[in-house]
Amino acid sequence: MLFRWIKNYLPRGLYGRAALILVLPVLLLQLLVSVVFIQRHFDGVTRLMTSAVNIELRFLIDTVNNAPTLEEAQTALARLDAPLEIQTVLPAVPGEADIKPWEDLTGQMVITAIRNGVANVVAVSLENRRRVLMWVETQHGVLELKFSRRRVSASNPHQLLVIMVVMGALMTAIAYLFLRNQLRPIKRMAFAATEYGKGRTVQFNPTGAVEVRAAGMAFLDMRNRLERQSQSRTLMLSGVSHDLRTPLTRLRLGLSMLDDQDVEPLLHDVDDMQRLVSAFLDFARSDAGDSLEPTIPQALVRDVLSDAARMDQAASAGVIEGPEEPVSLRPLAIRRALENLLSNALRYGKRAELGVSVTERTVRFSVEDDGPGIPPEQRDDAINPFVRLDPARNQDKGSGVGLGLSIVSDIARTHGGILRLGDSEKLGGLKAELVLAR
Repeated sequence: MLFRWIKNYLPRGLYGRAALILVLPVLLLQLLVSVVFIQRHFDGVTRLMTSAVNIELRFLIDTVNNAPTLEEAQTALARLDAPLEIQTVLPAVPGEADIKPWEDLTGQMVITAIRNGVANVVAVSLENRRRVLMWVETQHGVLELKFSRRRVSASNPHQLLVIMVVMGALMTAIAYLFLRNQLRPIKRMAFAATEYGKGRTVQFNPTGAVEVRAAGMAFLDMRNRLERQSQSRTLMLSGVSHDLRTPLTRLRLGLSMLDDQDVEPLLHDVDDMQRLVSAFLDFARSDAGDSLEPTIPQALVRDVLSDAARMDQAASAGVIEGPEEPVSLRPLAIRRALENLLSNALRYGKRAELGVSVTERTVRFSVEDDGPGIPPEQRDDAINPFVRLDPARNQDKGSGVGLGLSIVSDIARTHGGILRLGDSEKLGGLKAELVLAR
């Protein structure tokens, strides 16, 4: 419980934690030195210096007490004030209580040492940082004694603390500058990894310490391997799909020579195979193709709805909100994803709605339908390639290979986003949200 509470208040950023690692030991060291060493040192010095002054104070008090009259006591004090460097007033008005400023580090030790070494002390005032003022009861009245503070405590005991704090802050700042240079390559690598997750390849050169440089090289190797694997998958699927088009075309030409009544089921099978080949090509192009371009999401949605209207599809506009400003997107890939979602919605439902919401951090496309939907426990499987959910989606209404949602999910990942499936509160069917990071 305590560890969790402390963890909530710890810095979450790399710079904040590095600063904490630097500052915390310095502060603890200064606190330890100031309490254990400085305080004990100045307390000992103050006690010895005050004890030496107490001898002179007792001598003056004894002189006053041994004088037969007040006049003789005053005369004796006048002769001793200059040699002892102690100013006296007899009789005097005493102070009511001891006075010690809160910032006086050795004041309490001075008062304690004076009271322990001198009898009949009425009050001690350290209000003036340069003077010690005290009152003592004698046989001829209250005696006021005033002497320099430098005689009972070391001058400027706070100087060492100030020097420690200033030098500690200076050394911490210098160490932080050096540490920032070591942390900067890590931030650049994190930025490159984040951008690559969004489908953007930025220039990155490993720098910094040997370990950081090794991590950067490992990231570059991983990025290159992923790009090679993606290119290999694209080339493989494109090649296979392209090679299948030729025999399908010959098969269609051969079937056209046969009787129409006998060839109709076979042509239907050829059309299904043609659609499967097209689906494979779309799947191969889902993470490739067009580059990032400034695109207005609302205009892209209106274009998709306009094309759906020309094809007599029952697609309408949903909620369209947010500023109509350009966003860095792959317009062809996003258009393909939205068309797949609309096609999927209209295949299993009678009508669909397409909307978009633009915020400072995300672009959220949504497609809702009035179909049977997908049970929550099967939604993760529905996004996987080559998965067809028979109970959720009636396949008699359309044929496919199970790549539609997988294509959309791949396009979302190339934009640093995600595809979410849920229930449509408005139409009662499936709600597919394409959430993209800006």
